[in-house]
Amino acid sequence: MFTDIDARDQAIELVEDGTVSAKDMLVMALKYMSNDDVADMLDSNELSERFLEEDDGQPTEYEEWMSFDPDC
Repeated sequence: MFTDIDARDQAIELVEDGTVSAKDMLVMALKYMSNDDVADMLDSNELSERFLEEDDGQPTEYEEWMSFDPDC
């Protein structure tokens, strides 16, 4: 029986297994993607200039998550 393999999962496994470094995998992915794909990915993850330009004094979602105290 044919099993569908998710290529994204396979790429993550290659990094986790140490076959390729995370940095090398990132470079390979970015070079494969078009500039528009990369821009869309950054924007979808709120890392594009339109999100980084504004500083409303509030922590980002990442900063808030990192400051979470699991003992609370």
